[in-house]
Amino acid sequence: MNNVSVQYVNQLSKQHFVSLVGDIFEHSPWVAEEAYSKGPFSSVEQLHAMMKEIVAQASVEKQLQLLQAHPNLGENIAMTSASTEEQTKAGLQNLTQDEYEQFSSLNGTYMEKFPFPFILAVRGKQKEDIYEAMQSRLLNTEQTEFDTALEEVYKIAFFRLTDKITEDKETKKRA
Repeated sequence: MNNVSVQYVNQLSKQHFVSLVGDIFEHSPWVAEEAYSKGPFSSVEQLHAMMKEIVAQASVEKQLQLLQAHPNLGENIAMTSASTEEQTKAGLQNLTQDEYEQFSSLNGTYMEKFPFPFILAVRGKQKEDIYEAMQSRLLNTEQTEFDTALEEVYKIAFFRLTDKITEDKETKKRA
């Protein structure tokens, strides 16, 4: 189901709400489950802000599990359809053997340093941009990278929400 309105989302049962937005945060439907009780929402932005707040208030362990639920960029593994589409558009599903080995090596180095995969909102980026970001972020401390990864997760979630939910015409007029 694509491009439903915020008003429509507000009328969903918890089960249908989680079915619609439970994959916004990779393999972490608990965010949507908790967000449901915080509605109704006046906009996609408000829903996103609430979901961000839920993640921000979660324990560090739960945040780490959320980060660990993300796939390595450029890996040929099973991932959510949203991740597959995002990586394909960035050129990461069509890597040459050489590029694949470079990404794989960099992913390995990253995972040795940090306890979660490299996360980047890849929309609008090309594989060269992603590779450069990976190299530079390897210089971060664990806390800086943890915070950066969460911020990237929030960006990814916003893109995914806006792919599924549109603003109501009435909401836009009042804004």
